[in-house]
Amino acid sequence: MDRHRIVSVALCLFLLTIGAVQQKAWAQAPCPADHDKLLAALKANVKSSGGPGNGGFDTNEWAAVVARDGTVCAVAFSGPTADAQWPGSRLIAAEKANTANGLSLAHMALSTANLYAPAQPGGPLFGLQATNPVNPAVAYAGDPSTFGSSSDPLLGKPIGGVVVFGGGLALYDGKGIVGALGISGDSSCADHNVAWRVRAALGLDKVSAGVNPNRKDAIIYDLDPGGKSASGWGHPLCAGSEADVAAELGAGVGGSMRK
Repeated sequence: MDRHRIVSVALCLFLLTIGAVQQKAWAQAPCPADHDKLLAALKANVKSSGGPGNGGFDTNEWAAVVARDGTVCAVAFSGPTADAQWPGSRLIAAEKANTANGLSLAHMALSTANLYAPAQPGGPLFGLQATNPVNPAVAYAGDPSTFGSSSDPLLGKPIGGVVVFGGGLALYDGKGIVGALGISGDSSCADHNVAWRVRAALGLDKVSAGVNPNRKDAIIYDLDPGGKSASGWGHPLCAGSEADVAAELGAGVGGSMRK
């Protein structure tokens, strides 16, 4: 073997070793909340499972957490069985978590609710939903009897997906961003309220900054009748009292006290 080939082989082995080390480190990003903590926080903050009302249908909810590397690391539901909440919301919750994590930084949080207005036609983020497709091999794999359990088939895998309506929040432990939470199963506005409560219950609401100065990544109800957002980060009002609940929680800006 000549000298050039030896150098080439050595370089390849070095790069493979570095890649393996990086992949292992990436795969070991810690989970911000395990299944039991997520389940307890979710049940305590959904009316159907004994918690407070959130202004929407007050139906049961799915919750999902992703680690900072984008892998799903906890999935839970608030009802007595997996079909006690919208079955389709399991994946929506995971995709909301993926979105909030993927588009938030240590010093800049974006909730999925903040993405509605900029993702509309003519907005600066139009087409955002198509940028990170759902991973179908992950989304539709596994035994349905394990959905929402501590052995949910989504765990340890990247789900992908981008959602541009309420229910996804990045998670902050006071030192930085550690992942994100997604909630789905009610109106998008109620989902945001539940996510806000659950994040606080987990102690992961130490948000440093966002698109509004006081409430960081709160939902912003500032769309005019033509759908134009004054801030550029607005979200539509839903049909119930979600905006009033958000105002009480500090989870929303504008839109409350409707007649």
